[in-house]
Amino acid sequence: MQNNTSGIYHTPYFDPTVDELETLKQLEMGRAISVPEALRHHLSGRLYERGYITKNAGGDLAITDSGRVLIRRQDA
Repeated sequence: MQNNTSGIYHTPYFDPTVDELETLKQLEMGRAISVPEALRHHLSGRLYERGYITKNAGGDLAITDSGRVLIRRQDA
């Protein structure tokens, strides 16, 4: 079993849901998503835990370079 520093187990391969991919694409296009809005839409914490999204200085969620790579990999 693999553990990261937070003690949360992550499988070796991440298979994003359709909703997670859509969220990443919206963030890549520049749409700001606040944490309360993400909670209302039941945004998976998996994106944050795995480093595909982060919080920006304004407290909104933003896509990371890893998130962009994930989108490109799924579109290929």
